[in-house]
Amino acid sequence: MKRKLRDTKSEARLARTMWGALPKPTEEALAHLIEKYSFSVSSGDLLLLEGRWYVTHSGLLGLSRRKGCAGIQVSPVKAFCDSSSTRWAFKATVYRSRTCRGFVGYGDADPSNVSVLVHGAEMRVAETRAVNRALRKAYGIGICSVEEIGSLVSVEKVTPQNASGNGSGKANGHANGNANGPKVRDRLCQVIRQHQLDPSLVKAYATDFCGVKTLRDATRDQVENFVVHLADWAEKDRNALLCQLNSYARPSQQEVSA
Repeated sequence: MKRKLRDTKSEARLARTMWGALPKPTEEALAHLIEKYSFSVSSGDLLLLEGRWYVTHSGLLGLSRRKGCAGIQVSPVKAFCDSSSTRWAFKATVYRSRTCRGFVGYGDADPSNVSVLVHGAEMRVAETRAVNRALRKAYGIGICSVEEIGSLVSVEKVTPQNASGNGSGKANGHANGNANGPKVRDRLCQVIRQHQLDPSLVKAYATDFCGVKTLRDATRDQVENFVVHLADWAEKDRNALLCQLNSYARPSQQEVSA
């Protein structure tokens, strides 16, 4: 019991470091999620968005392993799939045990309900959403998962009013412009927190990926493509991504040793 209390306090401190001071109800909700499901902020199981807690795909999979999940079956719902319009729907069934009849969840995705940052990956998004929903049903998770949010990082339509800070109506094509830059940065920060990546190494990799001298010189499209690439790689093979990121630390380490 003392260890659980200590872990809860440690996670709360980390949450405050990441998102600032938390209202009492938010901290109480975090404590409940940690104590009941053994979720961890440090492991990227939970994210705080607009004052609400969301569970991540990795957090749900971790819970299923701890609970001894017997298996997850996923299949496309062909009647609602259309590859020409990149519209996909999946059915997932979670089996808590070998004798379990299964908990079913459905997930769909198309360009209208996913962020522009993941356009082209609608099939994977739909599959993930189905699995997340089935897992939440199976283990009684009352909060929504991050991946199920349709417009979490949607990029707003550029208008003369928000396209530039001087009101000239000219869109800023750089990631740090006033149009959509903050949205992209928010998504990048989310990926870094969720998968516990080194921000400085991610920045170095992003600069190389975009082919620019500094990340400030990259266009918004370049940064959006990088964020999609980073999130997809982190989800599929985090260890390989870490090896790639660590390669950007070697030059500085050599300089220090020299």
